[in-house]
Amino acid sequence: MAFYSQDPNLGELLAANLAELTEQTSADLSELSVTWLVYSSSPLDLAASISEADFWQMPQAGASHLGRQLRYPASVVKLFYAAAVESWLARDLLLEGAELRRAFGAMLRDSSNDATSLVVDLLTGTSSGSELPADPFNSWARQRQLINQWFEGLAWPEWEGCNVCQKTWTDGPYGREQQFYGSNKENRNRLNTDVTARLLHGVIAGAWQSPLASARIRAALSRSLDKSERLSDPENQVDGFFGEGLAEGSCLWSKAGWMSKARHDAAYCEVPDCAPFLLVAFSEGSSWAADNQFLPALARRLSECLKR
Repeated sequence: MAFYSQDPNLGELLAANLAELTEQTSADLSELSVTWLVYSSSPLDLAASISEADFWQMPQAGASHLGRQLRYPASVVKLFYAAAVESWLARDLLLEGAELRRAFGAMLRDSSNDATSLVVDLLTGTSSGSELPADPFNSWARQRQLINQWFEGLAWPEWEGCNVCQKTWTDGPYGREQQFYGSNKENRNRLNTDVTARLLHGVIAGAWQSPLASARIRAALSRSLDKSERLSDPENQVDGFFGEGLAEGSCLWSKAGWMSKARHDAAYCEVPDCAPFLLVAFSEGSSWAADNQFLPALARRLSECLKR
C-alpha cells in the first residue's frame, strides 16, 4: 500500500510552482522528479507515542511530479545505507563499534565516499579489489545484493525497480567494482523520489527500526543554517540545495546528492509559521546539475504556500 495519498490542492500548488520556476529557462521537467509531503503537526513528536505498525497506517497527504521515475540517486543512496546499518544492528548482523559509527556519521554528515565504501563492505561482507573469475565473482555479486534483498522484503510498492548495491565514487569504479557495474552501467544504483520520501518519512517520525535508531540517523542529517558555519564548509549540503531557501529560524534534516549530471536533495523542514514538510527532488542532466538556484527557490516557494 502506498504510504501517502495524492492531495489535489498540493498537486496543483506543486505543478504551478514547477511551471513558474522553469518557464523562463530551457529546463526539461521530464528530467525532474519531486515528492512533497505536508504534515498537520511535527512528525518528530510521534516517536514516543505510536508503534511502527500504526505509524505506517496513518493517512499522509502529499503530491508528486514523476515520483516513481527511476533515476541515479548520487549520494542520496547513503541514506539507504545508513538505514541498512540500523537494520543490521537490530538483528545482530553487525557489530556496534566506534569505527562503524565514525563511518556512519561521515557518510551522512559529510557525504564521504571513503566512509560509504567501508559501510557497504560491512553490510555485505564484500570488499573492492581486482577483477574476479566467473564463479568467485558470482558469489561476490550475490553478497553485494544483500541490501537490495532487505529492502525488497519490506514490500514497499515504491521500491519496484530500485537498486542500492553500488559504492559511491569520486573517480569511478575499478576492478571487480567495474565488473559489477556492467559495461553499460546497467547495474548502477537506481531510486525514485517516492521511495526516498518514504524512508525519510519513517526516519523523521522515529519509525525506522526504533525511535533510537531513527534518532541516530536524524542526528547525522541535521544541518546548520548558520551562514558563518556554511561559509567555513563549502560542501555544507545547504547552499545550492533546499536549505538555502528556508527562512531564518528554520530547522533542517537532509541528505543531498550532486555530481556532474545530477543535483538532488531529500529534506525534512520545519519553518517558522509554516506547516512542516518533507521534500525530495532528483534532477538529471548537466544543466540541472549546474543550477544552484532551482532547489532553494523550490523550497522557498513551497514553504510560502504553507504559511499559516
